[in-house]
Amino acid sequence: MKVSEKWRKVLRRQPRYWIAIIFLSLLILLALFAPLIPIDPNQTDVANMSAGPSLQHIFGTDEIGRDYFIRVVYGGRISLMVGVLAMLASTIIGTLVGLISGYFGGWVDNVLMRFVDILSSIPWLVLVIVLSVLLKPGLVTIIFVIGCFSWMNIARLIRAETLSAKEREYVVYAQFIGEKHSKIIRRHIFPAVLSTLIVAATGSISGAIMTESALSFLGIGIQPPVASWGSLLQNAQSSLQQAPYMAILPGLFIILTVYSFNSLGNFLRDVTLVEG
Repeated sequence: MKVSEKWRKVLRRQPRYWIAIIFLSLLILLALFAPLIPIDPNQTDVANMSAGPSLQHIFGTDEIGRDYFIRVVYGGRISLMVGVLAMLASTIIGTLVGLISGYFGGWVDNVLMRFVDILSSIPWLVLVIVLSVLLKPGLVTIIFVIGCFSWMNIARLIRAETLSAKEREYVVYAQFIGEKHSKIIRRHIFPAVLSTLIVAATGSISGAIMTESALSFLGIGIQPPVASWGSLLQNAQSSLQQAPYMAILPGLFIILTVYSFNSLGNFLRDVTLVEG
């Protein structure tokens, strides 16, 4: 069965996945084409400070009169960028560690897995907060910190899949005839774990977005004047009574985005389980 046919079969069986696909598609398009919107996200308007939603400002304005719709859009760009780039970093590290550990086994497996256990035993959010404080706060730092310290679960998952894949007959035969280990991993092991990796990667995006939002909310993530959904939530604390929409809107976007990426992961998992 072709991949497109599997996708259609899963979507017919679970039409709720359409919600996630449509929402993420619109969000990504909006983030990509945000610079084409003729509104300056940093332009202040003292005559319209903390104004409610209107035809002129559909999401209202913030405490210094900036259009809140464009602030949320640009915040979404940053949050998505952090999520995707941190996912790429954690996926690459976790995949390499998992493949090497699972394929070679023995002392290599023991050393790598004990290292993973040590990192996993440290409260992850505490570790990220400490590193964020030590390093200069900003976009590059937050991507580096989240990406380099969120790969442990992916490593364990890929290791388990590798242990299963290397017992297959074609892998055993390739080892028997003397194929190079790097070639076996590249041609036989990696394709076998790819579907699992894709599902895990979508989940790591939502995790990275949640972590960035938490750190920015605490004031050690994305720094002004750059906005992310987490930093918008932090700024909204002082305006909850007179402008509750300033907290509701970015919070709602975080919830919907995390839900959509998790649903996308479930959708991809269901596609891989379709026979054919």
